[in-house]
Amino acid sequence: MRTTWRDYWDLTKPKVVALIVFTALVGMCLAIPGLPTIAQVVTGLLGFLGIWLSASAAAAINQLLDARIDAQMARTSWRPLVVGKVSPRQVLVFAGALTALSMTILVLWVNVITAVLTFASLIGYAVIYTVYLKRATSQNIVIGGLAGATPPLLGWAAITGMQGSSDWAYASLLVLIIFIWTPPHFWALA
Repeated sequence: MRTTWRDYWDLTKPKVVALIVFTALVGMCLAIPGLPTIAQVVTGLLGFLGIWLSASAAAAINQLLDARIDAQMARTSWRPLVVGKVSPRQVLVFAGALTALSMTILVLWVNVITAVLTFASLIGYAVIYTVYLKRATSQNIVIGGLAGATPPLLGWAAITGMQGSSDWAYASLLVLIIFIWTPPHFWALA
């Protein structure tokens, strides 16, 4: 089979990532009192891009690590890696490139704290949740939900640089709201 751009797009779980970057955008908007400056708009756009690339990389890594499980479920059996449209090596290179580009954008043009928090979120989902929690406990969504709840914090950090304790307090409250919402939402769909 020939690999197409659509196969790579599907590796990024675009619907899930859209929700992630939307909540990051909410964090960005709530961090700005009043109308944003041009500098804040530019930083926000670059932050949005960096967060999107990182979330996409995490989704691709998740598919790489869960390929055997994905092949057994009707909901995921069509994924590009499962059906052989992309190889594990292609997925790894793609995810690595997305991660490198994301971190470069965030470190150079946004701020280091956003890069660190975004990378921690990537590791939290792609490694801790996918590799350990999903296989270790039925409470994986409760524990692992933290990685999925961090995007508003990432957006807030992109705009403010988390300079004051009030930034941490407000952004953490947004994380807490999503963290508490996630398990009942997930269980209602299961």
